[in-house]
Amino acid sequence: MTLLFSHSSGIRHVTPPSHPEQVARLDAVMDALSGLELDRREAPDATDDDILRCHPATYLSFLRRKVPENGWTMLDADTYLCPDSLIAARHAVGGTCAAVDAVLSGEAGSAFVAMRPPGHHAERTRAMGFCILNSIAIGTQRALDHHGLDRVAVLDFDVHHGNGTQDLLWDEPRAFFASTHQYPLYPGTGGAAERGAHDQIMNVPLHSGTDGAPARDAWRAICQRVVDWRPQLVLLSAGFDAHADDPLAALSWDDGDFTAISRMICDAAAACSAPVVSVLEGGYDLAALGRTARAHVEVLRETSP
Repeated sequence: MTLLFSHSSGIRHVTPPSHPEQVARLDAVMDALSGLELDRREAPDATDDDILRCHPATYLSFLRRKVPENGWTMLDADTYLCPDSLIAARHAVGGTCAAVDAVLSGEAGSAFVAMRPPGHHAERTRAMGFCILNSIAIGTQRALDHHGLDRVAVLDFDVHHGNGTQDLLWDEPRAFFASTHQYPLYPGTGGAAERGAHDQIMNVPLHSGTDGAPARDAWRAICQRVVDWRPQLVLLSAGFDAHADDPLAALSWDDGDFTAISRMICDAAAACSAPVVSVLEGGYDLAALGRTARAHVEVLRETSP
């Protein structure tokens, strides 16, 4: 069984006209998943305690002060708050934490969190790249600190490097973080030499124009590291913007590449008897986003015990 977590606040996070991280992204994903048999659950509001596992109280207070009564507040050149943006970001975190709790309790073998804004660029005290709170890193720390796990694998196939996740897990010896991403590209991090304080980070930069064959090879190597790591939980930042149709980057993956890479990840998790929690990140061509998100969730369903 695969769980699906979402919340109506995800479509109340409204960005300025023509902004690529738009309400229609979540509509495209939910429409694509509408015919699948999934256990659908409402993503709860995050607790402050969970948010504070990764972001300090001063940052959370800063965000609260920045929420406008109407219109938008710019946090950086790409990242905006509208009146309901922080609510949506909190529900994205809450859905991730609830998904972690559910799979670790044995309620399901996998979960997909379909929420926005995304989170993997948010650093400890800095919103950036459309991201406000780092849901995947917070979910990781909940698994480690609340559930007492010893080993969590955090994987990221978004076309942009998850600099925020890397920042938040750099000194965490219980978390293995691996990413493929176009390089050089925003945010400019993710070189192969960036390996973490405990050699527990694996970055595989891909050149502009890279198609699915080298990407699949990279993920075979990453998944072997996952199996060697023997995680008790796999968390996945699922961005679909490495697709050839995506307007914000220049990798050339096709629908089948996302299916194959998703299957590799799920097979590696199964080899370790580890459940999988996948969290929506990027993907800005709406048609490609809907197709690849559905293909990804279909793999979660097929491989979930």
